[in-house]
Amino acid sequence: MRVPLLDLSAQYQALAGPIRQQIDEVLQTQRFILGPKVEQFESALCDYTGTKFAIGVSSGTDALLAVLMALEIGPGDAILTTPYSFFATAACIARVGATPLFVDMDPATFNISAAALRSFIEKNCRQTDGVLMTRERQAVRLIIPVHLFGLCCDMDAIMEIAREFDLLVVEDAAQAIGAGYPQTDATGLAGTIGDVGCFSFYPSKNLGAAGDAGAIICDNENLATRIRTCRQHGMEPRYHHQFIGGNFRLDELQAAILQVKLPHLSNWSGARRAAADFYRAEFSRRNLGDSIILPSEPYRERIGNHHIYHQFVVRAEARDELRAHLTRNEIGTEIYYPVPLHLQECFFYLGYKEGDLPEAERAAAETLALPIYPELSRDAQRFVVDKIAEFYG
Repeated sequence: MRVPLLDLSAQYQALAGPIRQQIDEVLQTQRFILGPKVEQFESALCDYTGTKFAIGVSSGTDALLAVLMALEIGPGDAILTTPYSFFATAACIARVGATPLFVDMDPATFNISAAALRSFIEKNCRQTDGVLMTRERQAVRLIIPVHLFGLCCDMDAIMEIAREFDLLVVEDAAQAIGAGYPQTDATGLAGTIGDVGCFSFYPSKNLGAAGDAGAIICDNENLATRIRTCRQHGMEPRYHHQFIGGNFRLDELQAAILQVKLPHLSNWSGARRAAADFYRAEFSRRNLGDSIILPSEPYRERIGNHHIYHQFVVRAEARDELRAHLTRNEIGTEIYYPVPLHLQECFFYLGYKEGDLPEAERAAAETLALPIYPELSRDAQRFVVDKIAEFYG
């Protein structure tokens, strides 16, 4: 049996008719950039997330970049974030001339550790005239927590730290649209708890476009206006540039496709959770607990959408050998992420060395993503677990 890591064909077949209709409408109007489809999708995204403003942009990377540019983050600034994430998170910080400050992850959730975040600040920073400064006299401006693999970070603890040190919070929710978080006084959604939320609609995401696309959400009207201006080269009105922005516009075609898919997102994420539950039952049945550590579910007993399982990532004994065995049996897997960000060659100038962030480094050596998507059959999942049991048997 062949089991791909992800198969989008079934999803497309179910929605082919309305998607093609939307594409035809765009082609008939010949409005390809920032037209009515973008406005309609932005409105639908506001309704879905419960936020006041949504700005469609060209990718999840550009969502982060546009926010940093709109906030005027630049040289002399520093941003606290995780070393265990997709490259774009730290790259956008560096691209605007700021310095990434990497804080180690929680070994259970793979998300940035709130305890490590507080410890880093207390050991390496101090308040000067109301501004949090590093020892190198860089101004710490904000925190970028990444809701990795579909699970929200410990946002209550992170927001408490942000309020205490007067920091903004930009949520990188590229992998977590629709994921819930049980706040002390409410249930929040990924991207809605901090000051700004950033999403990616890369085709493999739970809500995927037919190419690159992204969005930014917030409740601050002035910031939303500035971000909208930023995505158009800082232009407002036409050919008058208030500041230097970029070309971060969302295509009409992508917005039209996303608008068709958005109403199905909650059901798709529910189907992923059901697949995760089935994996758990199968791993238990095969007594694989000594060799495989399954994903953490810290909010399971408190909310329904506690995890959206963008990826099903396990820790595996003899990870690389297991992956080779699964590949031989035509089972798709992936390693997210084999080199933590603080050890990437392009960040050598920051001075990190191996051993500085041990949890991120250990995760990079042990984690493996197994196939998961809404249409994944139970027979396919049994096959995956049986082949894993065969390897360890």
